[in-house]
Amino acid sequence: MLTILGHPSAACDGLTRRALLKAGSLSLLGGILGPRVHAATGPEPSASPGRVRSVVLLDLFGGPSHIDTFDPKPDAPAEIRGEFASIATSLPGVRVTEHLPRLSRWLNRTCLIRTLSHPYNSHNPYAVMTGYTGGQDQRDYFSSPTNHPSMGSVCHYTGLTRPGVPPYVVLPAHPGYSDGLRRAGPYGGYLGGQYNPLFALADPTVGRPTNATTDFYDHTLRPMGEPHLPSMEAAVTLDALDRRRTLLDQINQAAARLDSSRPVSLMGARQRQAFDLLQSSSARSAFDLALEPVAVKERYGRDIFGSSVLLARRLVEAGVTFIAVHTEAKPNGHWDTHENNFNMLRHWLLPFLDRALSALFDDLWQRGLWDQTLIVVMGDMGRTPRINARAGRDHWPQCGFCLLAGGGIRTGHVHGRSDRGGGYPLEFPVTPGDICATIYHLIGVDPELTVPDQTGRPVHISQGGSPIRGVLA
Repeated sequence: MLTILGHPSAACDGLTRRALLKAGSLSLLGGILGPRVHAATGPEPSASPGRVRSVVLLDLFGGPSHIDTFDPKPDAPAEIRGEFASIATSLPGVRVTEHLPRLSRWLNRTCLIRTLSHPYNSHNPYAVMTGYTGGQDQRDYFSSPTNHPSMGSVCHYTGLTRPGVPPYVVLPAHPGYSDGLRRAGPYGGYLGGQYNPLFALADPTVGRPTNATTDFYDHTLRPMGEPHLPSMEAAVTLDALDRRRTLLDQINQAAARLDSSRPVSLMGARQRQAFDLLQSSSARSAFDLALEPVAVKERYGRDIFGSSVLLARRLVEAGVTFIAVHTEAKPNGHWDTHENNFNMLRHWLLPFLDRALSALFDDLWQRGLWDQTLIVVMGDMGRTPRINARAGRDHWPQCGFCLLAGGGIRTGHVHGRSDRGGGYPLEFPVTPGDICATIYHLIGVDPELTVPDQTGRPVHISQGGSPIRGVLA
């Protein structure tokens, strides 16, 4: 929480960059304390009305096994087929794992891609969020101002904003084990820090002390809690409340000390916008999960990820354009199942996905939001067809899945087919850039748009990808 105590000048002396980051205010006011001047010159491009108003991206961080989820291989040898049976779905002839019974009933209203393929073997959401698959861990594992901008940042850049709510939100926290690090992918990159998302904060608990190494594959642990936004509830003293400008003055002074080479006045409009958001009743209400009935919370799940998906639904209702939910928390909140794959999936990961995603589908459908919302479910990679000696599956970006639902999507369709062992696409391979281009097309951003990087060079926002015509209604 950003707490300003005493006289403004005294409090401002303690308002360091570290304190703002700890308070979450850098997340909300990223454009104020981040890059000051946009890299581009000339007017920013404008989006046109799209088929949908909001995008919910559920990033299954770590790489979910496609064979053990949406592309089972019941006729493959046991070392590939794995421990799970498959079940029929509402889409004739299409089967999924037995541990997705709720979602199996939605297959006739969704579109399943079984041939997501790319070369980027890395655990960060860089490819998922930007479509760029040419990164290298040594260079791109951590975020950098020279990164390509995320889809949410591009949506903000092209003007897809609505009064009173942030245009782009990331849940339940910074991707990086609940604020432990800053992975590349969700930021504004060379477009500028003013296009960073509003990051929620999270402090999930599992009920006992844990060891991040020995408990990494412990399927009995459940990261519980709710994402929260301390930056949305700034605490100030009565004399600061007397004049709203006081807080802005303090931030102005802090920003000036952080970068005296640039005039603070350049960011005056951004600061006023950020402060207004702090005070927005509609934004505070959208983020307040206490307003949800207990029964609804139970339906989504009280774990940190179920709570994040429920919050995503509230943000859709409030008019937020782009919401990303990254399933990552220590010790075991991830899909990187090199060990204990089947217990992790059976007892924890698949029940969460089945419960929370089907609850989101139900609510969007019943509340009349289905046709104006695009839901995208994918991970950073698939996993090896062959099970390893530790009952796990290793990294396999060569083949994975993406589930699409909502407005503008061709329903009851499976796009692409993998080979008998689930190793490679046999037809219609799809790249992360193609997924991004499809999202841009549906939200109303020209997928052929280019934006200037830090050197002024025009870069294709879809990273060479094109809308996947076969999945569009």
